[in-house]
Amino acid sequence: MVLNWIWIAFFAIAFLMALGRTIFAGDLQVWSDVMNASFDQAAFAFEISLGLTGVLTLWMGIMKIGERGGVIECFGRLISPFFSRLFPGIPKGHPAMGAIFMNISANMLGLDNAATPMGLRAMQEMQSLNEKKDTATDAMIMFLVLNSSGLCLLPISIMMYRAQGGAANPTDVFIPILIATAVATLVGLTALCIRQRIRMDAVLITWLAGIAAFVAGVTWVFSRMPADKVQIYSTFGANVILFLVIIAFLIAGIRRKLRVYDVFIEGAKDGFKTAVMIIPYLVAILVAIGMFRASGALDVFTVWVEKGVAFCGFDTQWVGALPTMLMKPLSGSGSCAMMLDVMKANGPNAFVSKLAAAVRGSTDTTFYILAVYFGSVGVSRTRYAAGYALLADISGAIAAIAVAYFFF
Repeated sequence: MVLNWIWIAFFAIAFLMALGRTIFAGDLQVWSDVMNASFDQAAFAFEISLGLTGVLTLWMGIMKIGERGGVIECFGRLISPFFSRLFPGIPKGHPAMGAIFMNISANMLGLDNAATPMGLRAMQEMQSLNEKKDTATDAMIMFLVLNSSGLCLLPISIMMYRAQGGAANPTDVFIPILIATAVATLVGLTALCIRQRIRMDAVLITWLAGIAAFVAGVTWVFSRMPADKVQIYSTFGANVILFLVIIAFLIAGIRRKLRVYDVFIEGAKDGFKTAVMIIPYLVAILVAIGMFRASGALDVFTVWVEKGVAFCGFDTQWVGALPTMLMKPLSGSGSCAMMLDVMKANGPNAFVSKLAAAVRGSTDTTFYILAVYFGSVGVSRTRYAAGYALLADISGAIAAIAVAYFFF
């Protein structure tokens, strides 16, 4: 229901904004801009789906080998004490547990291309337990919020963008991003545990404390590493781990005497079907976002916020990164474009440029995730998923601002 009204609001605000610009400023071009944005975003949605097809086909095939080889089940047992409490609706030993673990692990390593197929596999497994196929379960919502909060230990792509932009120290945003994304995850997870009445027992608290300690440990290790080595070693580590996962799946399949090639093809066919299924959901979300942005509503809101902050006597430097914050839940490519625009306008070493990078890495793209993951299994009633995912987004953005002021 929340997503339904948010989607409608995008169109309503875009229309009112365009109407206002025409009446009060005589701007007739805005209508062309808005409609062109709708066409461009519809084509872009198809391009995204087309681009995902190859990756989905590959990784759904690999995941099928892992499932038949028993690796997914093994992962499920490994994290069962923790996940059985976060996902009480999923039976112990169910393949969904292993797929969820693989997805979250890939996200933590910054491996978006691998994380999405694993996440779609997890959604398919959870949908098999869903009695109301058009309605999101508590487990699905928990999974979506964990993905939206986007806990990432290795923000490789952001460091690469900063390096390409000529930043003196491209990795200086690493620790701020790590702290901000950890805050977003812990806030989103804790709030959802309260909403779903999940009891915070000793096991759950121990796991959460362990995750926090692990994040602190990674922060400490990379903070002591030479700046020019952080990106090199983080990229190396992430890709080695990913390749080892593929090898482990293949070995497991061979040990079980599977015809691994045939199993791969079987899973790959599912990947192709999934890529086609998500097209309508992507078009719906991206067109609404594109029209909202083209109408100028985002720019007006940013100006209002800056004036309000200045009126209250607070520092306004962070407002320059506000478009990145607002675009982040809506569009990954849009928020990336906003971040690069800030870097271009202010220089890669400016405070606002570093803040924009920290915000860009603090959480994942909420509405894209909702569209792709729920769309892949035909869930249209998302219940309270959007609200809690946005809570994680807001928490991550606030944490990014606070951390950026502290570090920079």
